Amino acid sequence: MFRTYLKTTFRNLWKNKVFSFLNIAGLAIGIACSAFIFLWVEDELTFNHNFTKRDQLYRVMKNAVDKGTISTSGSTPGPLAQAMKADIPGVKNTARLSWNMDQVMVLGEKSVKEQGIYADPAIFSMLTFHFIYGNPATAFKEPQSVVINETLAAKLFGNSDPVGKIIKMNAQESYSVDGSFMVTGVFKNLPANASYSACQWISPYIVFEDKNTWLKPWSNNLTETLAELDPAADPAMVNKKLAGYLRAKTGDAAAPDCFIFSMNDWHLRDHFTDGKPDGGNIKYVKLFSLIAGIILLIACINFMNLSTARSEQRAREVGVRKVMGAGKGRLISQFIGESMSMSFLAVLLAIAMVCILLPAYNLLVGKYLSPDLFSFSHLGYLLGIGFAAGLVAGSYPAFYLSSFNPVSVLKGVKIRTAGGVIFIRKGLVITQFAVSITLIICTAIIYLQIRHIKHRNLGFNKNNLVIINLQSGLKEHFAAVKEQLLATGVVENAALSLHDPLHLYSSSDSYTWAGKDLSDKEFIHSNAVSPEYVSTMHMQLVSGRDFYSDARLSQHEVIINESMARIMGKEGKPGGMLQVDTFHLQVAGVVKDFVYNNMYGSNMPALLFCTPGGATLMSIRFKPGVNLAKALEKTGAVIQANNPGFPFEFRFVDDDFNKLFITETLIGKLAGLFAALAIFISCLGLFGLAAYTVERRTKEIGIRKILGASANGLAGLLSRDFVQLVAIACAIAFPLAWWAMHSWLQHYEYRTVIPWWIFALAGVASLMITLITVSLQAFKAALANPLKSLRAE
Repeated sequence: MFRTYLKTTFRNLWKNKVFSFLNIAGLAIGIACSAFIFLWVEDELTFNHNFTKRDQLYRVMKNAVDKGTISTSGSTPGPLAQAMKADIPGVKNTARLSWNMDQVMVLGEKSVKEQGIYADPAIFSMLTFHFIYGNPATAFKEPQSVVINETLAAKLFGNSDPVGKIIKMNAQESYSVDGSFMVTGVFKNLPANASYSACQWISPYIVFEDKNTWLKPWSNNLTETLAELDPAADPAMVNKKLAGYLRAKTGDAAAPDCFIFSMNDWHLRDHFTDGKPDGGNIKYVKLFSLIAGIILLIACINFMNLSTARSEQRAREVGVRKVMGAGKGRLISQFIGESMSMSFLAVLLAIAMVCILLPAYNLLVGKYLSPDLFSFSHLGYLLGIGFAAGLVAGSYPAFYLSSFNPVSVLKGVKIRTAGGVIFIRKGLVITQFAVSITLIICTAIIYLQIRHIKHRNLGFNKNNLVIINLQSGLKEHFAAVKEQLLATGVVENAALSLHDPLHLYSSSDSYTWAGKDLSDKEFIHSNAVSPEYVSTMHMQLVSGRDFYSDARLSQHEVIINESMARIMGKEGKPGGMLQVDTFHLQVAGVVKDFVYNNMYGSNMPALLFCTPGGATLMSIRFKPGVNLAKALEKTGAVIQANNPGFPFEFRFVDDDFNKLFITETLIGKLAGLFAALAIFISCLGLFGLAAYTVERRTKEIGIRKILGASANGLAGLLSRDFVQLVAIACAIAFPLAWWAMHSWLQHYEYRTVIPWWIFALAGVASLMITLITVSLQAFKAALANPLKSLRAE
């Protein structure tokens, strides 16, 4: 019996090849889309799952109050880690970590630049590092030690055991440590979806601290502190102890409160508003999980609609089978079996699509996802979808057609479909298009917001500007290096700075001036620069003058931006005075506001010190219209001549600027891609409904043609109902999309407006797609010979 059913299934599929292919392909596309999304979601939800102690690991955060607003960061005082372990019950272990920094690792003639951190030895017992060579318990027994990952070990030592070998670490950044270090261990690469996965080397924190002694006081907050709690410890009690901990240690009544932040939330819930967790990547996980569910639902609805649209053609087959003795149970099992067969064919096609398209998808999302088809979760998902889709799609023909009276069917009595069923089908089509149109509108507005920010006046020119790290003697010989750069004919100017123009990390609330409210503890950001910085950045002076060309003449001067001038009041003009600690500074000039740190935020106060001795970066401005490849070649030759032993590495500021929008750009691309696929799948649903409608109205069409109706008139008649459905979908989608995007834009201080033409364009596009989709079936029915239609009836 099973063999007979299988033959019947494939005979029906072959008989309606195009229709069957569209049916299977529609479901396969829906399954593949949702599979891609769920692979991304799974990668996000399993972030840091490689660390076995993740449930007991916490990062210490602090909440600083600034004008009634609380800002949250993970920068803490260096002494905090050991003090917490000694003072707070439940804290089992602690470790200090530096920020990520670059080092040039040298072994003989080999030289590579890699990123890493300085950390306390406890890091190896707290985090999960699988050592290939060496012993984590003794890896940092000596200060001049370094452990490296397997990738760096292969670059320097090939396949040999490097433990005990000496490598030189040349400081890539002014804060990092140089000298000879012994390799004491090699650990396996951390997975991409893990914190610290970019670290290719780890060296003892004590070496880093000894070089940068300013890290030792409680007053400096540039250390990352990790804490491991006892499994039985109560995090709430630890937070209670930490609330006033810094105030007690420093005696500063304005010192911020600290709290511990679970590793399980580092990636997904790392956004804070006024000191409270306010989401993060978890909102995108929820959003795309919802989109995956919607696409899968649309695909299953289409599968059912397309299946039932053809099922009534088999009424006579049902009648014959009943006359031949087939019972209702066998007919039900046959129809459900056929539907299951098609559904699992769609699953197989979806698997093939995922395997073929996964490299392109990984490139799009910037991950290294791989479908493990034999994992319980992945296999269960595919089998569950195949079973559910097949059962739902096969239920209508199975239970409805198997209930027919065989005598009535064989006599040719017309099968009537209940009005409620037609209403449900139309409602499903409306739902499909309403969701698809909403996704299209949201995608367009996300794109407009990103474009709005990218075209914002930054207050400086980010184009033709490159940044390089200061190494070796570049800072000390900057004047000579600059002259050589200008002599190349491709460089317009060059300058030194502590921070790049997009990020000002240095801040203080200690600035005072005449007339300032001393209770105002607003943090003001600053940058230490050379005299050429304002002209190199193409910043615009609105009053006063630039720094003197001799930095020594401007060492007690600052240049402020317009926002800083406003809050300084009468002192916020050239000649005005301000003070920080014991240093008295005079305002030399005021520049137009420039955007830094938060590209979406409003303008913030900032000032520039003329102290090039604190610089870590060199900015090089190329002349307009130069060939960038040749310009980089000439610039690289000058830098390497003055910086032997170090590779010439640079980054364009406009590339850094674009990287700030990676998340929003990715969300926009994914939303657009899945919106287009949702529309495509919905069009398959329209095709199925159109085919079903034409099938039901065959006799009506024939009669209308005999009475003189034209093909265009009939096509318009058949298309009108579907246009109405999409128009209703637009009426639902427009306010829904406006509400969603209006709420989303409220998170940005600098935001675009929602233009009316986006809705008009989405509506017209949807109606055009509908007409194109339906017209194929409509004109086919309108051009058919009416005599054949009536004879068939």
